[in-house]
Formats: sequence, structure tokens, C-alpha cells
Amino acid sequence: MAEEIKVKKGKSTKVKETLRVIKYALCAGSAGLIETLSFTLLNETMNWPYWPSYLIALVLSVLWNFTLNRKFTYRSANNVPKAMFQTFCFYLVFTPLTTIGGNFFAENLGVNNYVVLIGTMALNFITEYLYQRFYVFRATIDTNDVAERAGEKQLSEAERKALEAEAQKEANA
Repeated sequence: MAEEIKVKKGKSTKVKETLRVIKYALCAGSAGLIETLSFTLLNETMNWPYWPSYLIALVLSVLWNFTLNRKFTYRSANNVPKAMFQTFCFYLVFTPLTTIGGNFFAENLGVNNYVVLIGTMALNFITEYLYQRFYVFRATIDTNDVAERAGEKQLSEAERKALEAEAQKEANA
């Protein structure tokens, strides 16, 4: 895979990735707050069993987390429906496993609902970051208007080739 060229020299890759992880943690933290508050509301006031409370809370947090991370963490201008579908595919596996598993721990083994919730949220935090970073947004990181305003927009392959051709033409002139 050809290395992307930056429009403007920016931070080192290591610094950018560290900042990306911090941004992801902040976005995921806000999604975790949404998940915890909605779970608590449904679990405590409605007295629902673990699984419907968890499922509704998870959906709310995923929508929030996807939106924030696409815009600010990965700064991706990729096809939103495609990225949403790819994220949906992740949750086709993650959701049943954690809903059934979490319900088993909470209802059958008597593990506190909030201990189960914290465990699934930690698992979600790690696996979703890896999935989005290296699958969903890997080729479109730093391509949106936020990255452009920061002077760190990555060029597409076509843009890179056009700039190289222009530089070669100028060098030959």
C-alpha cells in the first residue's frame, strides 16, 4: 500500500496515533456515560431484566460513538452508509454475544448487573477501537474537513499521483 502524503507537515505518526487513542477514549467515555445512564434508567425505574435494558442502552451509545469518532477521532470523509454498515456487521457479532452472555451472568449466576455492564463496556471499548481503526476507517483517516482545517488532511491516491506528476513536470522544466 502506498504511503499517504500529507498536505502540510504535521505531528509525527506516533504522536498522532497517541492523540487518536485519547480522542477515542474521550468519545467512548461519553458513549459509556450514555450507555450507563440509559441502562440505569431502564433497569432501575422500569425494573426491566438485564437484556432489554442493555440492548437499548448499547444501541444508543453505538450511534453516539460512531458519529463522534467518525468526525473527530478518525476524521473520515468516507462513505457514511458503508462505514455504518461495516460497524453494524461488528455489532451483529458483538451484540448477541454480550447480550446473551451478559444476561447469563446477571440472571443465572447472580453477578451484579453493573459489574456485567462494566465488563461488556470494557470489551466493547477495546474491540471496537481496533475494528474501526484497522478496518472501517483505515484507508480514510484524516480525510474530512476537520483534518483539512488542521492542515493534516491526507491525500487520496489520485491526488498524490497528480501532485507527484506536477512536481516531476516542474523538475523537468
